[in-house]
Amino acid sequence: MTSPLPCTLTIAGSDPGGGAGIQADLKTFSMHRVYGLSVITALTAQNTTGVQGVFAPEPDFVALQLQSVLDDFPVRAAKTGMLFSADIISAVAGALKGADFPLVVDPVCVSQSGHKLLQDEAVQALKDKILPLSALITPNRPEAELLTGMHRISSRDDILKAIVRLQDMGAEGVLLKGGHFSPTHDITDWLGIRGQEPLAITKARVNTTSNHGTGCTLSAAIAANLALGMDMQAAVVKGRDYLQLALEKSFPLGRGHGPVNHLAALS
Repeated sequence: MTSPLPCTLTIAGSDPGGGAGIQADLKTFSMHRVYGLSVITALTAQNTTGVQGVFAPEPDFVALQLQSVLDDFPVRAAKTGMLFSADIISAVAGALKGADFPLVVDPVCVSQSGHKLLQDEAVQALKDKILPLSALITPNRPEAELLTGMHRISSRDDILKAIVRLQDMGAEGVLLKGGHFSPTHDITDWLGIRGQEPLAITKARVNTTSNHGTGCTLSAAIAANLALGMDMQAAVVKGRDYLQLALEKSFPLGRGHGPVNHLAALS
């Protein structure tokens, strides 16, 4: 049976504050009119001030969640977020091998507050087992530097070199996000799709402290757009538009970095 709403899957950690992780992904999916599915890779204790703890389920149980979803739902696109450990990465990669839908990989390594969300020994596993499965990877600058081994990515030439290195690891497309580069009035993200000229996507920088979950939200929006049948460039551009509005319409919540407003389009 074909679902009237394309099924879109998030494989990520849980954020009880609702700003990031699967909670942010599912809100984003709903706003894009796709049916959200979720596989939980980790439980976090966190709020707007930071991460207080992480509990990871057994890798076999992560794989069981994923297999249960894949056995019963017609998944049209998926994304990964926090994968935490090499064993969980192996479990996810094994279950996704041979999947016939696009995978968006948000290589979550460190939280906004500086808490490590990917163990050191898991970095190589992410490169070896997840990147070759990806239709798109969406690193920020620190994540791109960690994955490529480049000491510092700063110039346009550095950005283009990093994109090529990530594609050489197996990623079909790379969206290198510009939020961590030198602060200016604008943010430029670079999209590199194999066989196409790199595309610069520039947006005005939004002056807000309510920016928790931006990476999760963007990757979820892109996955939803792919599930809706958009090509990669359109999915990324539309996803970036969604994030921009969520930032522009964000509001203070909590004592730290509040969430973006996933429901902004309803106001």
